[in-house]
Amino acid sequence: MEKIRVAVIGSTGAVGQVFMWMLADHPWFEIACITASTTRIGQLYGDSVHWVLPFEIPEVIKGIEISEFKIDAMKEAGVKIVFSAMPAEIAGNTEPELRLNGFYVFSNAGALRYEDTVPILIPEANSEALDLIRQQGYPQKGFVVTNANCVTTGLAIALAPLRKHGIRDMSVSTYQSVSGAGYPGLSSFDITDNVIPYIAKEEEKIEKEIKKILSIDPEVYVYAVRVPVMFGHLITIWLTFEEDVEPQDIINDWENFTLSETGLPTTPIKPVIYNEVSTFPQPKYAFWGSPKGMVVYTGRLKKKGGKIGFTLLVNNVVKGAAGGSIQNAELFVQKYGFVQE
Repeated sequence: MEKIRVAVIGSTGAVGQVFMWMLADHPWFEIACITASTTRIGQLYGDSVHWVLPFEIPEVIKGIEISEFKIDAMKEAGVKIVFSAMPAEIAGNTEPELRLNGFYVFSNAGALRYEDTVPILIPEANSEALDLIRQQGYPQKGFVVTNANCVTTGLAIALAPLRKHGIRDMSVSTYQSVSGAGYPGLSSFDITDNVIPYIAKEEEKIEKEIKKILSIDPEVYVYAVRVPVMFGHLITIWLTFEEDVEPQDIINDWENFTLSETGLPTTPIKPVIYNEVSTFPQPKYAFWGSPKGMVVYTGRLKKKGGKIGFTLLVNNVVKGAAGGSIQNAELFVQKYGFVQE
């Protein structure tokens, strides 16, 4: 099919770079417009960006010129789908403006995440939430679809096939990489040889979002910690179920959780991969899997005192951010169709 022309707003930050990398050879989408800070306008992407991802920048995106953010210019470029990697404080004003001008916005920002008509969408967990765009006025009007907080995304995918057992409560501890703070992010003086046992608003986001996404209402207890690794959020979780559940039941649930028929290019066939090796998973595996960075890894599964515990790894900038937004746009195109104007 003819590729759909898209824009990336905030293309040079850590999440913006993942958007650019994943869209460089996407089978459905073609980058038609990118923006960044005003000081970068007119520069070529390859000359302007401070590339932080652990592989080379794709050649095809190096020569794209960074444009000023202009609604009319994006319309003239044939853009209808916009990927937002803007900071929340900017997205809060800009994304509603894009929506009012008829754009379909797939956002990594949390600014509009808690509006009643804005879905927090994870296709593996709550694909039906996409229908909320009709309450925003689609197809006559534009809309905003958000992905979840990066930790919540990993949790939701691992828990989606388990919720049938009745999740009564969960205790969560996160060990979150510095890329989750954005770029330039934390000072090296703060994080080198150190962990920081507080991430502003993170715990509240996880507690709130996991309930909305999975349509469950357990007690949720969270501690969020920043650790000195570049990519990948490691999570430990203890669950109490309404039913009597054994570790092998959980393994079977993950093993049977397959999505081979989705037809979405960015969706892994097996969203959750469990390994019984005691040192698995680790952040060094963050870009493993197919597609890279889109698989959630679990390990150290055990039962104690009636509770089920395990460890989990999610790539915070891919599955937990830009990759999740691209996947959401793919689901929209598949479910509602798309006519290139």
